[in-house]
Amino acid sequence: MAWKDNVKKRLAVYLPDEWMGLSCRLVMFARYPFWSKVQKWRKFLSQSQHWSEDELLFYQWSQIKELLYHAYENIPYYRQLFREMDAHPEDFREFGDFEKFPTLNKTVLQERLEDIVASNCPPHRRVYTTTGGSTGIPVGMYFDKVDSEAKEWAFITTLWQRVGYRDGDRIAVLRGYVVSKGQIWERDPFHNRLILSSYYLTEHKLPFYLKRLREFRPKYIHAYPSSITIVAKLMIERQEPPIEGVRAILCGSENLYDWQRQLIEQAFQCRVYSWYGQTEKVCLAGECEHSSRLHIFPEYGFTELLDEKGKRIEEPGKIGEIVATGFLSWCMPLIRYRTMDMAYYAPGHCELCGRRYRLFERIEGRLQEFIVTANGRYISMTAINMHSPVFDHVRQFRFYQDTPGKVTLKIVPKPSYRAEDEANIRRELSPKLGSDIELSVELVDEIPHTLQGKYRFLDQKLPLRFGDW
Repeated sequence: MAWKDNVKKRLAVYLPDEWMGLSCRLVMFARYPFWSKVQKWRKFLSQSQHWSEDELLFYQWSQIKELLYHAYENIPYYRQLFREMDAHPEDFREFGDFEKFPTLNKTVLQERLEDIVASNCPPHRRVYTTTGGSTGIPVGMYFDKVDSEAKEWAFITTLWQRVGYRDGDRIAVLRGYVVSKGQIWERDPFHNRLILSSYYLTEHKLPFYLKRLREFRPKYIHAYPSSITIVAKLMIERQEPPIEGVRAILCGSENLYDWQRQLIEQAFQCRVYSWYGQTEKVCLAGECEHSSRLHIFPEYGFTELLDEKGKRIEEPGKIGEIVATGFLSWCMPLIRYRTMDMAYYAPGHCELCGRRYRLFERIEGRLQEFIVTANGRYISMTAINMHSPVFDHVRQFRFYQDTPGKVTLKIVPKPSYRAEDEANIRRELSPKLGSDIELSVELVDEIPHTLQGKYRFLDQKLPLRFGDW
């Protein structure tokens, strides 16, 4: 009932930290099956992170083999694929054989959804979810109700533990949550969280976000990079001091650009920690304690980087599409799934932390985060540094493209914005975009967020794809 929710919310403002910690432990006790799985997987990850490269490869191959047999016996779509290949799971004896298995794209997942669900995963054991559609192809999928969620949380919190996180720590969350109507925040006493909606990050309401954060004194802020960037920019403009007690900003669900990292760390004076993942749960990579390179979890799935012809990339310095096979969900396994995310490998392994994980040098972003020139070049948003004095009089911005070779920069100006600012912005962007891009600038009153509460830096309307395979 609404009045009960209001009472709980008001009480949560005044409950001390000790009570918050107790409530978190009570939640863990009440959800014992879930938390027992979380603890089991955390223990496994604490051990496997010290495995040798050969041990990790052996684990991955054993998971792939088991997954292939499971798919052959229980999933209509994959059973049909095996028939078309005139193959059986026993024919796959090494990673080289696995490269011959067909990839799965988002369009097929859309069209054949029910055929990819395991017959031994009944409706009461699964949960349905959808992607945000940032690639232009929104898809739905099924996961095991408890198992997948527990494994995912174990992996995510294992990443957070690298910067000191512990269960029950005070966390402020600035993501796509919808809180009570007309409110920008609510307290979640059972998980010791302050939930801040990312839907109201306007110039007039931003001071209320800062006030609430200072009152709450979180140890960590879990945020969309685009949302926390808006807050950081305001703090710098108003010369606001850092929020006391914040140990790290935990950034996920969007690409984190270098200029955003610089801006956020300048405002909050603490580590910005990021990771890469996707709703489909096939690949997870996060920074370590010492480096901002993304360490790919081999226990989470088998990750490949494929070039425009579908050939595996092993060396650093060449861009490829992330294609991955997830190990978390056996209800609806995605085998060699094309994520439409682009990345570069880094050489070797991280000598700073010692884990024998493969590394991403950087994630270029989803295909829909590339600008297309008149000559067919793709320009990643990571190449466009927006942390520059020429944007000092810009409140928000977004690129828009629906025609190759033409792009519009939509700007929400500050009161101090003048005509010369546009000339400065054009001069800054011109060498990054090149001569085969025609840039126009449009002043707008606001830039709407997505349904998930995110702020895209590029609204790409062109149907982009990578390679012809």
